[in-house]
Amino acid sequence: MDLTKIKNYLLSLEQIPSLFYLVKWIFICLLLGAIIGSVSAFFLLSLEWVTNWRESHLWIIALLPVGGGIIGLSYYLYGNSVVKGNNLLLEEFHSPKKIIPFRMAPLVLFGTILTHFFGGSAGREGTAVQVGGAIADRFTKLFNLSKRDRRVILIAGISAGFASVFGTPLAGGIFALEVMVLGRIRLEAVVPSFLAAVLADYFCGVWDVGHTHYHIASVAKMTPINLLWAVLAGIIFGLVAMLFSKSTHFWSNLFNTRINYPPLRPVIGGGVLAIVIYLMGTTKYIGLGIPTILDAFNEQLNSYDFILKILFTSFTLGAGFKGGEVTPLFFIGATLGNVLIWFIPLPMGLLAGMGFVAVFAGATNTPIACTIMGIELFGIESGVFIALACSTAYLFSGHSGVYSSQIIGSPKHTIYMREKGMSLSDIKNKRNNKGERL
Repeated sequence: MDLTKIKNYLLSLEQIPSLFYLVKWIFICLLLGAIIGSVSAFFLLSLEWVTNWRESHLWIIALLPVGGGIIGLSYYLYGNSVVKGNNLLLEEFHSPKKIIPFRMAPLVLFGTILTHFFGGSAGREGTAVQVGGAIADRFTKLFNLSKRDRRVILIAGISAGFASVFGTPLAGGIFALEVMVLGRIRLEAVVPSFLAAVLADYFCGVWDVGHTHYHIASVAKMTPINLLWAVLAGIIFGLVAMLFSKSTHFWSNLFNTRINYPPLRPVIGGGVLAIVIYLMGTTKYIGLGIPTILDAFNEQLNSYDFILKILFTSFTLGAGFKGGEVTPLFFIGATLGNVLIWFIPLPMGLLAGMGFVAVFAGATNTPIACTIMGIELFGIESGVFIALACSTAYLFSGHSGVYSSQIIGSPKHTIYMREKGMSLSDIKNKRNNKGERL
């Protein structure tokens, strides 16, 4: 037996380095999953507590300007380097410059909890993603990772945060791969992304933290007419997703240009929100809005619910409060789907479920992750309708989105090929400049 030949043969196999790669990332993702999953558990329990306390002590909403001042001042004094939030993660992925400051994690965690405590309208995905990314990037120095591996671990951190906060490990794994570049999936990180997502979701569950369960009571038959109705619904979901993205950027630009002192922005924004909430006499449109989301699957809601949630959330985030966009997008999509039953002959629960994920798909440009999320949450029976709604919403939301630093890897339509390689913010500036010249 020629041992040299055997040795050379084994070294020529791709599976040998693949095995070492797998072992390395299992170890790293096990640590990531345990830490990020546990932090997500703390975050979810904190949100539940502050939400229940706020609803039992509604007078606290009058102190929204105080909460805004605390958040604004903390970021002004300590968070200038991380104020970009999710966009900083995307920028570091595309153009690595320095390790993401760890202060991003406690600042956004603290800011989001305060936002919900005082009555702002925000979500939780942005917080989970930023916490996951900030924690994951600590491992870059700890394990002396290369630039390529740093990109992989950023993806793993994002997937871990997303999966654990929503209880959707498959969607979390794909979301992190899909969100980095519009129209492309970073498959070089597919194994770490899924490992981190599954492990973080598991460790979050170890702390006995539950997730909201949604149910679609009936699904329409897959006839050509019904599928065309699903496409029409997807077009509407995409246009509303674009409206949400543009509204958020509008309020952010307005506050940034009109109020020079950053800590004052959430103070003034909080004052306006507190007055509006008092005049409306309802807390339906603040916080996560999960009770209304659940109602959207079973009972007829107000036709204007989704519009008011767009206004409340875009204003809250634009003023400088912290949190994510995704749960409000769930609210907007589910309540919009609930309204579409007026002229689209599909079951109410199915339309609500389609809107739930399709508006999210259009606003974040992640149609595949959102399709998988819909299947995870609602079951495979509605999968075809959800896929059509998410993909159509993605197309009709245009080259816009809540993450302005997303780079276009593959445009949504061939007529926009010249915009390949540009970020969404670059496209917006280009179109604004063209409009000014005209």
